[in-house]
Amino acid sequence: MREHKVDHIGYRAIVSGRVQGVGFRYFTAKEANKLGVYGHAKNLNNGNVEVLMFGHEAQLRVLLKWLVNGPKTSTVDDVKVTEILYIHKDGFLCL
Repeated sequence: MREHKVDHIGYRAIVSGRVQGVGFRYFTAKEANKLGVYGHAKNLNNGNVEVLMFGHEAQLRVLLKWLVNGPKTSTVDDVKVTEILYIHKDGFLCL
């Protein structure tokens, strides 16, 4: 079992708007990998995208700021964020 690092946290972000079919998950993974953030981006049945992210708070805040605008191909209407329990993951995936 991996030890929880005090300086690591997790967030769940639900991104709404025109975020499916526009490469949103791909570009989110690209940004997350550049920042060293772990987790996944996943399309939800209601048209939103769920982003689970784990890492250092400073890195997560940068990714959250990026999510507000998203890639140029998308239109983000809202991002709802909740803090979640840190889980160690390897890499950032598009699900």
